Amino acid sequence: MLQRVVLPVDAPVGVLPLYVEGARSPELVLDRRRHRVPAGQRVSFATYVNAFPASYWQHWTSVRQVCLAVELDGPATVEVFRTDAAGRARRFRRMALAAAGRLEVILPVAGFSAGGWYWFEVVAAGSDVLLTSAAWTDPGASAAPREQPTASIGVTTFDRVDSCAQLLARIAEDDDLVALLDHVYVVDQGTRRVVESAAFSAPAARLGDRLRVIEQPNLGGSGGFARAQLETLRAGRSDAVLLLDDDIAVDTELLRRAIVFAGRCTRPTIVGGQMLALSRPTELHAMGERVERRRFHWGPVDPAHRDHDLAAVNLRDAPWLHRREDVDYNGWWTCLIPVSVLAAVGLSMPLFLKWDDAEYGLRAGAAGHPTVTLPGVGVWHVPWWDKDDTIDWQAYFHQRNRVITALLHSPYSHGGALVPELMAHQVKHLGAMQYSTAELRRQAVVDALAGPEMLHQALPTKQGEVRRLRARFADAQVRPAPAAAALATERSRPSRPLLLLGAVRGAVRQLRPSTQPGGPDAGPNELVLGHDQAYWWRLFRADSAVVRTADGSGVVHYRRDRRTFAGLLRCSASAHRRLHRQWPGLAARYREALPRLVSAATWQQTFDSVGRDA
Repeated sequence: MLQRVVLPVDAPVGVLPLYVEGARSPELVLDRRRHRVPAGQRVSFATYVNAFPASYWQHWTSVRQVCLAVELDGPATVEVFRTDAAGRARRFRRMALAAAGRLEVILPVAGFSAGGWYWFEVVAAGSDVLLTSAAWTDPGASAAPREQPTASIGVTTFDRVDSCAQLLARIAEDDDLVALLDHVYVVDQGTRRVVESAAFSAPAARLGDRLRVIEQPNLGGSGGFARAQLETLRAGRSDAVLLLDDDIAVDTELLRRAIVFAGRCTRPTIVGGQMLALSRPTELHAMGERVERRRFHWGPVDPAHRDHDLAAVNLRDAPWLHRREDVDYNGWWTCLIPVSVLAAVGLSMPLFLKWDDAEYGLRAGAAGHPTVTLPGVGVWHVPWWDKDDTIDWQAYFHQRNRVITALLHSPYSHGGALVPELMAHQVKHLGAMQYSTAELRRQAVVDALAGPEMLHQALPTKQGEVRRLRARFADAQVRPAPAAAALATERSRPSRPLLLLGAVRGAVRQLRPSTQPGGPDAGPNELVLGHDQAYWWRLFRADSAVVRTADGSGVVHYRRDRRTFAGLLRCSASAHRRLHRQWPGLAARYREALPRLVSAATWQQTFDSVGRDA
């Protein structure tokens, strides 16, 4: 069973167009497998969830044929379509069923080198017809039986006890998925325990001995996922470990597909799932992720099509969705790593959070183990534009871990354009009066310069240090939103020459005395901005501003302070000069230390030092 055709049950509201093309009639969905087709009408499964991404199966696996099996309770016509990398569709097969029964057709998984999908459509005859089941299967499996690959699941959680328990419940309820699982490891690093959730007991009973909850101090995502990786290696039963965030919504059929796909890859391959936006559930964040080597920054492989709404423009009408996209890494919101890859290249880097998934993909790729982000395998996750994590305490980890990952993997002797870009962004944060963010980023560079020796030791303590450092700044304090303050009128982004001119003027402005007294409430001359309006080129022109947080919990107050600006600018320039000058030797130190940092033995020592689960 490569892919079951499924329909949404208890999924985020409004996701039916991801399953059935143009679907606006949820009453036609009878349950997980059955869909009614009204008399004389056509229902198409040219969709994200139910079409078959043939190009990925051809390129990465040994599957060379796929069998489409469709069961109907009455007369109907089934038409199969295939596309190419340009999204051009043609009807490939047409089959008629005179009465209730089953149709099967063998389709070649060939001719999809650059891209392309299969999908099918059902046309009812003179009366309603019920699609009772459909699936894409491997016709070679019965002729040459193989052992079904199995996996363990690793979930890292911190104080999201109810969402984690709900995730476990979804997993436990899917017998087809559970049949492929050896263990489900929940690495609980919070102050509230998931075992205390009222929703925990039911999935725990269903999963039985498969479930193991490991309680340990907070070592971040990298420490939690490394623990799941280590336990999977130690158990010696699974072919892979499937890493999952604790705050996702899932369709468990999509998780099952990742395990099956990995088991048929022609070499050990990391298989990742795509991110769908939890707040806009038909929106696909990106087809895949890459790391641009000169700037050494992550981003979508196709920036022109990020955050694409599949309900507005579906698979049939978006030619770019038909290209096969090759990636550098996959986010660990959903990512399956073969045990053989763990044994070959090690566990996660001890980075606490941010960049651990990108670093792992780059490391594995350099060792000959590619990553595939497979369409039709995905989860719903809070999108990046719903977060403040590039300017709150997490800014430290964004900066430090980006530098460390570049030191390990950049092909340029001095990091390419990375160091100048980091300094340019530092000026932007300073000009935008985000002094806490600028100080965290400066400290991150200083800590990266200190070398790799303290990374494991700092795991349990670094987050607390970073939070205390940030708390010293007024712009880190979240206050209630002013009741009467109206948001500023949105303006379009200036042209590049005007941006540069504004940056120069803004930098000069920072050194002049402020005319705005500032304070916790919005004054008459202050900017009041939404999270998505607070661009640096707007804040550069202000003496103070009130900016709403991404989650709507309150506001932060920015106030221009020329002494803080000048001091941080001077210290930042010094740190970035040192980073550029010392880059070659520092990179050699990190690369020499890498095998020790990611080894199972080193991680075991870290877990022993902080205390194991009771």
